[in-house]
Amino acid sequence: MPRALLSRALPGSVEETLALLQAGDYVADRALATALFLALKLNRPLFLEGEAGVGKTEVAKVLAGTLGRRLLRLQCYEGLDIASAVYEWNYPRQMIAIRLAEAAGDRDRAALEKDIFARDFLIERPVLQALEPRPEGPPVLLIDELDRADEPFEAFLLEVLSDWQVTVPELGTIRAEEPPLVILTSNRTREIHDALKRRCFYAWVDYPGAARELEILRRKAPGAPERLAAEVVGFVQALRRQDLFKLPGVAETLDWAQALVQLDKLELSPETINDTLGTLLKYQDDIARIQGSEAARILTQVRTELATARLGQEGA
Repeated sequence: MPRALLSRALPGSVEETLALLQAGDYVADRALATALFLALKLNRPLFLEGEAGVGKTEVAKVLAGTLGRRLLRLQCYEGLDIASAVYEWNYPRQMIAIRLAEAAGDRDRAALEKDIFARDFLIERPVLQALEPRPEGPPVLLIDELDRADEPFEAFLLEVLSDWQVTVPELGTIRAEEPPLVILTSNRTREIHDALKRRCFYAWVDYPGAARELEILRRKAPGAPERLAAEVVGFVQALRRQDLFKLPGVAETLDWAQALVQLDKLELSPETINDTLGTLLKYQDDIARIQGSEAARILTQVRTELATARLGQEGA
């Protein structure tokens, strides 16, 4: 079946946006769904900021999957330049074309230069690909971890995100017929310039509360027993109130639950926590701080809170 027939119209309301995300097993709060709906409705990029592992990148993946659009991902890093992000010329092919022209006795250098700087010799990177028309509709362009890129690249994006165009000196300006659906993410390792933020809708993606994280776990790790899932979520929520160097994100919660399922665990125990903390925490100082008596204390506290909550539900 042609891909175009699988594409889906953009959501027409916040409720439809929530439903769209849930269809991709993404459990969003209403504030995030509202920001996403407005960004889609008004053709504006959505800038998502928050700690690593809270699900910012996943928004773009789910959006592309549920809408039936192509996902173009630009992973940012220090030293990212236009050649890697937007376009570069295919120099080997250009050299071959020059040699063939010379071998054929073609001496018209002006015509040759025009030929080798045609679109056929252009290698399109994610940003330029995102401006190309597609039968299924504009793609989702994910510009991931923008805070890792240098400020000059950030400045370059201003033209792209405001006018949906890039300029290739040899070809001129290339402008999108329809704006792509752009999601930018940042882990806030540095501040992003206000000029770029003004071109976007902004949403802070925080750690989910216990109820939402439990729903995420049920959807993403359905093999986890209910008691184990509740204790895992309770333990992770308690860890986020500790003074740790790096708090666990939702991704770590899912990894831990899936690891415990692989170990055939039905509930947490101090020994199990000690043996598997490396799945949840990524710094030895943090692991050393929680292992042992602190893990046992947190687990006892979690079980007390869960028992109290159950009694409250039964009495309601």
